[in-house]
Order: sequence, then C-alpha cells, then structure tokens
Amino acid sequence: MSVAVSKPQTGRMSTAKTIIGTGIGNAVEWYDWAIYATFTPFIASQLFSKEDPASAVLSTLAIFAVGFVARPFGGFLFGWIGDRVGRKTSMTLAVGLASLGSLMIGVAPTFASVGAFASLMLLVARLVQGLAHGGELPSSQTYLSEMAPKEHRGFWATLIYTSGTVGILFGTLLGAVLNMALTTEAMNAWGWRIPFLIGAAMGLYALIMRSRLHETEAFEGAATAKRAAIWPQIVRYRKQALQVVGLTVGLTVIYYIWGVVAPSYATTALKIDRGEALWAGVAANIVFIAALPVWGKLSDRIGRKKVLWAGAIGAGIMHFPMTALLKDSAWQLAVSMSVMLVFIAASAAIVPAVYAELFPTSIRTVGVGVPYSICVAVFGGTAPYLQQWLGSSLGAPQVFNVYAVLLLVISAAFVFTIPETKGKDLTH
Repeated sequence: MSVAVSKPQTGRMSTAKTIIGTGIGNAVEWYDWAIYATFTPFIASQLFSKEDPASAVLSTLAIFAVGFVARPFGGFLFGWIGDRVGRKTSMTLAVGLASLGSLMIGVAPTFASVGAFASLMLLVARLVQGLAHGGELPSSQTYLSEMAPKEHRGFWATLIYTSGTVGILFGTLLGAVLNMALTTEAMNAWGWRIPFLIGAAMGLYALIMRSRLHETEAFEGAATAKRAAIWPQIVRYRKQALQVVGLTVGLTVIYYIWGVVAPSYATTALKIDRGEALWAGVAANIVFIAALPVWGKLSDRIGRKKVLWAGAIGAGIMHFPMTALLKDSAWQLAVSMSVMLVFIAASAAIVPAVYAELFPTSIRTVGVGVPYSICVAVFGGTAPYLQQWLGSSLGAPQVFNVYAVLLLVISAAFVFTIPETKGKDLTH
C-alpha cells in the first residue's frame, strides 16, 4: 500500500524539481540581460570616465554586444559538456558561471577609484556571462525536452520562454521600484548594484537546485554506446544546424522589436509617458506568458509545423498594421504589443522542443547550441544598431520593418524543410 502511494509522489516531486531547477536558471539568464540594459546609464557613469558621458554609454552598449559575440563559444563549450559529460552538468556549470558574472558587476570598483580596471572588469564579466548564456539555452532546453513525456513535450517546452519572460518582468519591475524608492544620488552610488547582487544570489540558488537534479534517461542510455567525435557529427548534421538558423532568424528579430524595445521606442520616439509605457509592456508580456502554454498544447495535438507556420505568417501579416496602430498612447502600445506577442508566442513556445527533436542524443546539445547562438549573435545582436542606423541615420525606419518581415518569411519557408516531430522518441 505504501509503495503504491510513494511512486506518484516521487514522480510529482521529480517533475517539480525539473521545472524549478530548469526554470529558475533560465529566468536568471534573461534577468541578467534585462537589468544590464535597464541600468546602462548608471553603469556608464560609474565604470567609465565621466568626462565624456556619451562615449561612456556607447562603451557600455558595446560591452553589451560583446556578450552576444561570446555566446557561440559558450554554445560550443557547454554543448560539448552536455553531449559528453551530461546535460545536468552543463546546466549547472552554465548557471554558476552566469552567477559569477553578475557578482563581478555587482562588486566592481568604480572608474574614479581604480581607473580603466573598472571598465576591464565589466568587460570580463560580460564575456563570462556571454559564455554562460550561450550554453544555458541549449543545455536547459535539451534537458527539459528529454525529461518531458513525448506526448506533452510541446507543452513542457513553453517553460523556456515563460521563465525567461518572468525573469525580464522581474528585472524591469525591480528597476522601476528602485528608481521610485531611491534618490538619483543613491542609485548612482550603490543602488544600481542591487539587481546584480540579487542576480548572483538567484544564480547560486539555481546552481544548488540543478545539482540535485537527475540526469536524463536519453543521455544515460546513449552514454553506454561508443562516442563518435564531435566535429564529424557537426558536419554530418549541418542540414539540421542550418534549419535551426532558418527557424530562428525571424523569431529573434521580431521578438526583439515587440518584446524588448517597443516600450522604449514608445517613450523616446512617440513621447508616451515612461511609466505608462512600462505598465503597457508588463501587461503585454503577461498576455505573452498566457499564450505560450496554449500554443504548446496545440502543437502536441496538431503538430509542430502548423503552429510554426501560424506564428510566422500571423506575425508577418500583423506587423505593419500594429506598427501603424502605435502612435501616441499607452493603450495602443499595450494592444499592438499583445497582438504581436500572441503570434510570436506560437514559435517561442515550441522551438525548444523542435530544436531538440531535430538532432540525435549524441549531438543534441551542441547541435542546437552553436547554430542558435550564432544566429542570435548575428541577427539579434545587430538588430538594435541596424534599427537605429536605418531609422536615425538614413531616415528610413520602414526598411527595418521590411527586413523583419522578410526574415519571418524565411522562417516560414524553413518550416517546409523540417519533418513533423510531434511525439518523437528522443532516446536515440
């Protein structure tokens, strides 16, 4: 009698540990990137020379971009660890390294006290975080996909963007609270460090949680077989790597436009009140979180490809109407962001599962990590600069919008090239 009761309890406990351990680490990664962008002015004033504030801000943003450059190297390093040592080990090391990067920023000395060493320490911290973040997504999504029941893998995969968005919201709201609670002098002196120290603490907690997880059965089963060399496998599965890039290009840029910079654009270009724009963004991201599991469950019923097409085509069709709607009020921002994020959620919900289902167990982590990180670095990392250049320098903001829609068309076309992988067995 006691055995019959204990098994389901153990299963529930194992599921909860998997969800919490995977989710909190992923949330910490997204939180790290959000708070760096939010607190850029304070970092620039404290870790760079105050003699040229504009140069300091640009240098801070350049170091932000360095984190993107480091991602592909992190994708390969932690992908190799994930495919050779274990998914759990890769996930644990990645979140530990991310925590270290946050701690380095949180305790960095000011430029006034140590000169250029402060800027150098920030650069090293961002390189550390870039490596960690390049390994976090492929490691965590591979682990989650292999742990999920194959009939519900699409639904489980929604945890990646759900937890990530929660991390962004927490970072955004924390920034708003600190700005209201502290004076400008206090924020410049020490307040800006608080989010990074909190990020380090959350990363440490995630590290402890992940160290207690079980390894996936798929990896343990494959570990008994003879390991083939990594590079020949990368060459062998180059088609799948290209498919990851093709499926990602549209998502990464359109998500950047509507999920990341829309509130900032509304504030600076359209002169919408900063506080109202913040809350409009929060409301839209809550809609995004609500839409993710709906698309995930739908993909488990009707298939991955139909959902991917719905997301790419829907976002492409609605992009220009929603851009036209967004003019001078917070409600327009909330509606346009919400509509776009509902369609963006279709791809975001299930691509972690789709990526994992494209590769065999022996190369699943590195096979996803390297092409995904390169794509995000090349297209996501350059999106803010390209948008700014086309809009301000050339006076042709619509060119960037056309560029984004064309990338969505490319992603939709790539869906034709992949097999339907709903319910695929990942133990081989």
